[in-house]
Amino acid sequence: MPRKLQATLALAVSLLAGGCSWYYNDVPSIDEAWYLVPWFDHMIAQRSIHPYSRADVPRYTVAGTVPITGGERDWRTGEMVMAGYPWDTTVAKRLVNPTNGAATARGDTLFHIYCSVCHGPNGNSATATVGPRLAAPSLLTDRAGKLADGTIYSIIRYGRGVMPMYGDKVTRPADRWAIVNYVRHLQSEAPAVNTGAAGGN
Repeated sequence: MPRKLQATLALAVSLLAGGCSWYYNDVPSIDEAWYLVPWFDHMIAQRSIHPYSRADVPRYTVAGTVPITGGERDWRTGEMVMAGYPWDTTVAKRLVNPTNGAATARGDTLFHIYCSVCHGPNGNSATATVGPRLAAPSLLTDRAGKLADGTIYSIIRYGRGVMPMYGDKVTRPADRWAIVNYVRHLQSEAPAVNTGAAGGN
């Protein structure tokens, strides 16, 4: 190879090497171009992306409809909530526990993850970490023992009183029923505690 050609190639390689450094260090990335469009960089935060994060958008399904992808119907209608009821108590009382009612390890685990901090590890809220501060009801009262399984299930799903909804955390119906069964297990194992209340129907 002639010396002149070698020199030309060496010069081209050195310019390209230096050019790469300049290109990568000084030329803005194409990924940063979206910040130049004022509305583009925050599109992910716009209301249409997260429609249910707003309080003014109803989450309730239309009465009488059934989800085509499976799941259970919603018995907390907008009309009931507006009237001051957390859910339709008539529907709740008619719910049939689809399990055999036996406590399972799954129910034990879920109860201790979600419930024991307020209701106590044994169902007595007086022994709970934060239960006494929130006036959380004991699950061992006569009143709590008389609640229908469907009512306890509905309280887990929708919440009531000082208890928030847990249906968005315990999303599977089978898991909610497992908690119901574990609550029944605690009630059968412990003597009734006549302090506190678990709420009405």
